[in-house]
Amino acid sequence: MDRLRALKAFVRVADLGSLSAAARSLATTQPTVSKLVAALEASVGARLFERSPARVLLTDEGARFLDSARRLLDDYDEAVAALDARTCEPQGRVRISAPVALGELHLHGLMLQALQRYPKLELDLMLDDRFVDPVEERFDLTVRIGAQVPPDLVARQLAVWPRYLVASRDYVRCHGEPQALAELAPHAFLRYLQGEAETVPFTGPVGTVDVPLSTRYRVNSAVALLDAVRAGAGIAFQPSWMVKDLLASGELVRLLPDWAGPAQIAHLVYARRRTQPMRVQVMLELLDGAIRAL
Repeated sequence: MDRLRALKAFVRVADLGSLSAAARSLATTQPTVSKLVAALEASVGARLFERSPARVLLTDEGARFLDSARRLLDDYDEAVAALDARTCEPQGRVRISAPVALGELHLHGLMLQALQRYPKLELDLMLDDRFVDPVEERFDLTVRIGAQVPPDLVARQLAVWPRYLVASRDYVRCHGEPQALAELAPHAFLRYLQGEAETVPFTGPVGTVDVPLSTRYRVNSAVALLDAVRAGAGIAFQPSWMVKDLLASGELVRLLPDWAGPAQIAHLVYARRRTQPMRVQVMLELLDGAIRAL
């Protein structure tokens, strides 16, 4: 039995929950994957999966064995990468998690460029605004905005983006442009759906001021919130990286430019390990450069 190949098949089946999906991912057949898993079960003396027509599920023994199998494969990848990091071509799969808006507007394109540049690279990009623990959820790299990072993880700060108060030119034409914080109350303030606070912190010449503002519209999508502003539905805080081109083109107007909202802080977060496989190191540097440039 090819133990390394069997371990790869086992981990892929565990990740995808299906023999056929694992076979497609590994560019082989379902019977081959089934035989590899069966041979591994015979080798370790334990049943690793419960099989049903719909899907396969890890047994208790399989769940315990999964982490060890991943570590063995990671160690193998590190050993191969260390043979000659200068000439090896990055290959294999890199799993990346990132916030939805940042991923849709910028990182998706970066992934396509990386795939074109490195033909042997495979990429999984999961877009999710919640905090994703790279260790528990088996991601090689996670891009996080604003969340506190557990001390057992590596967190590389990439950028600090101010939030600007913005509106469309049509909105300003119809409703006027506020000249002071006290003039914001009548305006339609749009919010990201997070908590129920009715005050909004503004930082400016005299420090931070909490301004009471009500709103009729909250949405849990940064892209949708920006679309609402562009459509003239109201005014909102937007991070500088999302609106700098729209401000430069004149489509949006920055209101009260002496004041800003709470800044966004972007980190690249990943598990501590002795060395990163070349495929992960390549994506780490690409993400670092792309996000710092926003």
